[in-house]
Amino acid sequence: MLNSVKFLYRFRVLAAMVLFIPFLPSACRKEEQAVTKVAASAVNAEHRAQAASAEQDQQRVQLARIAVPTKSRYVDVHEPGAWSNPFLSFDSQWINLRVTLADANPSTIGQGGILRPSAARRRELQIRQKDLVDALIALPESAWPYGRVVAIEESPLADKKARPEIRRQIEAAIQQLNDLGVIVEEWPSR
Repeated sequence: MLNSVKFLYRFRVLAAMVLFIPFLPSACRKEEQAVTKVAASAVNAEHRAQAASAEQDQQRVQLARIAVPTKSRYVDVHEPGAWSNPFLSFDSQWINLRVTLADANPSTIGQGGILRPSAARRRELQIRQKDLVDALIALPESAWPYGRVVAIEESPLADKKARPEIRRQIEAAIQQLNDLGVIVEEWPSR
């Protein structure tokens, strides 16, 4: 009886091995495919990171045409309407970019008066978060009288429920602009 139990046990082990052996190459192939996919994904991620780094370097070069900021020029500006550099106001879906263009008339006669008001040179654009750097690069040098510095605020008209999301957008923009060498002056929401 003991021999028949041993025989039966050996037979079951042998049958299991015979049934299992054809699946081994399939399992190995699946592991190889998984490893190949992970390696390809890592290579793609590395290429994307290199492309993003190259794009960031290009953006730095383009923003380098703007002078280094001079804090003494803007330290006494306390009202958003008096800010002459680009001013960013964040809403839940858009960024309002306010730019005051330079006066085309080089004469100082009548400058800022009724015939040449500075408000007439002010432009407001609505842009998306992903277009922020490109919009700042596209601005003429004359729109940066204080140098490479922008003011940022949370829109006073923003919905109170959207404030955490807006704050995350502001922090991401500050990080992005600082990485490009742009100084950010954060204004309190009014």
